[in-house]
Amino acid sequence: MIRVAAVGDVHLAPDIRGRIRPHLAGIGEQADVLLLAGDLTQHGTVPEAEVVAGEFADLGIPVVAVLGNHDYQCDSERQITDLLRQSGMTVLDGTGVELDLPGGRLGVAGGKGFGGGFPHRCASEFGEPQMKAFVRHSRLLAEGIGKALRDLSADFRVALTHYSPVAETLAGEPPEIYPFLGSYFLAEAADSANADLCIHGHAHAGSECGTTPGGAPVRNVAQPVLKRAYAVYCLGEPGSQCAEPQPAG
Repeated sequence: MIRVAAVGDVHLAPDIRGRIRPHLAGIGEQADVLLLAGDLTQHGTVPEAEVVAGEFADLGIPVVAVLGNHDYQCDSERQITDLLRQSGMTVLDGTGVELDLPGGRLGVAGGKGFGGGFPHRCASEFGEPQMKAFVRHSRLLAEGIGKALRDLSADFRVALTHYSPVAETLAGEPPEIYPFLGSYFLAEAADSANADLCIHGHAHAGSECGTTPGGAPVRNVAQPVLKRAYAVYCLGEPGSQCAEPQPAG
C-alpha cells in the first residue's frame, strides 16, 4: 500500500508565512509522498514562492508539485519552478517521476493542464484563430501529460494537475465557469495510461470525489474543499481515502 497525501490552492504569501507548516508535523507517519496540485502562491511572485519552499521543505517524504494559474500571474513561473526544485521538490510540467516508496514504486506525471470544458459542453478547435489556439493549447498539454503517464514504469500511476479532468468534482461551482476549470482532455490522458488516481485543485467551491470515464478515482484537493491541511489516499487496497489529518489553521 502507498499512502499519497495531497493538497492544492494553498495560495501562500509572506504575510501568511507559517500557516501551513505546523499542520505538516508528523506527515511522514501518515503518508509516503506529498503531492501539491498548483496555486501554491497568491500572485505568482518569487517572494511568495520562497514562502512555499520554506513551508514544504525537509518534510522527510518526497514532495511533487505542479504549478497553477495563480503561479503564472507575474510571468515568473520559470523562476518559481527553479526555486522550488532547489528546495528539494520535484516540479512537473508535462513530465513524470518514479519514486521507490515503502509500499512499492509510484509514478507521478502531470502539469498544470488547462480549460476547455467537458463532453457536450466544451469548446472545439474550430473557428477563429484565438479559439483554435485556446483549445489546441489545452489538448497539447493534456497529450504531454498522457505520454508522461504512459512512459512511467511503476506499480501505481498518479496524474497530478491543477485543472480538473472531470466535471463531477466541480459540483458547487457555477456551471458557467466549468470550461475555465478543466478539460476532458485530461481525463483522456489519464485513462490512456490506466492511471490509478487523478489529483487536481483549482475548484475552490467544488466537491472532492469523482471518476474518469475509464474508472480512475478523481480527487479535488483544493484546500477550501478539503478544509484541512491535506488529505491522504491509499493505493493498493479497497477505498481511496485512508486518513483524516488535522484541519489547517
